Amino acid sequence: MPEDDARPTEVAARDMRVSDAERQHVADLLQKAVGRGLITLDEFAERTDRALTARTRGELNSVLVDLADIRPSDVPPAEAPLLLQTGSGNVKQRGYWVVPRTITADCGMGNITIDFTEASCPHHEVTVRATVTSGNITLIVPRGWQVVLAEATTRMGSVVNKATDPPNPNLPVLRVHGNARMGNVKIRYPRGRH
Repeated sequence: MPEDDARPTEVAARDMRVSDAERQHVADLLQKAVGRGLITLDEFAERTDRALTARTRGELNSVLVDLADIRPSDVPPAEAPLLLQTGSGNVKQRGYWVVPRTITADCGMGNITIDFTEASCPHHEVTVRATVTSGNITLIVPRGWQVVLAEATTRMGSVVNKATDPPNPNLPVLRVHGNARMGNVKIRYPRGRH
């Protein structure tokens, strides 16, 4: 049917359009970075110009990606643990979100995806406890994050860490406790990005 063809396709979080308010918010964060001595005045001017002309969330976030200590001042650090659970459905945590210190993912026969690439992480260290029966749990981390496989328990499943590039010491450390009965726990970088 023609109406089916007219349905919008899903847009990745990094390709979403940003508003003037979001651009100004990032410019304010850059000013905070100058005040803390994280960037020079020349870098501030160059990054602010990029922020104010950004069209997508990916373009906007690129000016903050190496400033681990800078986060939106109006968003408190997420202290409450995040619990993601599914029996046979799909759960996706992606786009912009504030990462708490502890995340528990409990998956039966479904799929859970936790995408950290567009998230704000105010903590140096984050613990993820991933338990899967016969489904899949996928953790997607930005390059530069350190992934420590603190525990891996399997029966007929697998726990695989593919995010093994040398870490940036200024970026977060993700400690993963993976328990896969017949399913899979996979940690990887985003696809199609360098």
